[in-house]
Amino acid sequence: MFLRICSTAIAATFILAGSAPAQVPQIKAQTQQFRSLLKVPDPRGEFVRLCAAHMVGRWAHPEPICGCLHDYVAAKVEDPDLREALLRGISETGVPTIEAGWVPPSKQSEIGPTFTKIARPTLQCLFEPAN
Repeated sequence: MFLRICSTAIAATFILAGSAPAQVPQIKAQTQQFRSLLKVPDPRGEFVRLCAAHMVGRWAHPEPICGCLHDYVAAKVEDPDLREALLRGISETGVPTIEAGWVPPSKQSEIGPTFTKIARPTLQCLFEPAN
């Protein structure tokens, strides 16, 4: 009886061990799919991609301009609601834009001063890009 149990266990081990190498590629593929699901898209890269689509034809190098707008112009806006609205406007139109409906009513009066604050860095991004 003991011999039958041992021989069955050994046979099962060889059978399972023989099928394990066949499962390795499948496990690797599943792991890669899982990792790709976990990757969070690069928000800056997505912004530049959307913005540059509106800049093509207007500027010789739209990607650096959009990157500059993201990195320097939006950085001047401290309020997160106004900054998000500004980034949305740039990514949707290619120019700094803030629609009143994109910010809470309590902050709509700050839209004008926000454009005053970003005027100089915006012009620098457009006409004096860093090399």
